[in-house]
Amino acid sequence: MPHILIVEDDTDINNSTAEYLRRQGCLCSQAFSGTEGRLLWQAGGIDLLLVDRMLPGMSGSELITEIRRSSRTPVIVLSARTELSGKVELLGLGADDYLTKPYQLEELWARILVQLRHASAVPAEASLRYRDWVLNLEERTLTAAGQPVPLTAHEFRIVELLAGRPKRVFTKQQIYEAVWQEEYAVEDKTIAVHISNIRAKLRASGTDRYIQTVWGIGFKLAE
Repeated sequence: MPHILIVEDDTDINNSTAEYLRRQGCLCSQAFSGTEGRLLWQAGGIDLLLVDRMLPGMSGSELITEIRRSSRTPVIVLSARTELSGKVELLGLGADDYLTKPYQLEELWARILVQLRHASAVPAEASLRYRDWVLNLEERTLTAAGQPVPLTAHEFRIVELLAGRPKRVFTKQQIYEAVWQEEYAVEDKTIAVHISNIRAKLRASGTDRYIQTVWGIGFKLAE
């Protein structure tokens, strides 16, 4: 079930597209501004984005530029502008396809399938490195300063999320929703407990201080 993020400020277009894609078996998240789209993207778990070019808060161009700094996730631009220069600009920023409004939902679905096939054919990075950490993404294992660290599946996913964007501060809600893929409960202690357990397991390697608490916000990795 591909997870598609629709970033489109036209409510009718956003809702009709999401309804159609859900009938095709997709999981859809909907954002109605560029800044909302960025937050949903940063929560993780997105397989493809549909991005309107003109968005309130943060433009489609800015959103694509930010995504391409850290990810190859497919992006299809939806735009009412038909001139070649606009298409060339967005494709140059890293968009994978460009569909002009108004579009047929059947054509959009065909283009989505093409991009998902391309994405699945590209081998993912086998490992992720951060300072003295090496994460084997295929075996889901962590080695810290040469020592294997036994992590649960959720603990590994938390470390992977932090290591994938080491300069970013993640809130407890963002971590929970990215790792557990469900809505965060207010005042839930799950993330704090898991972070504490991870630090305890890292202590022998001397890398437990890599995970820093940002008081009142969440967690990030030490620079």
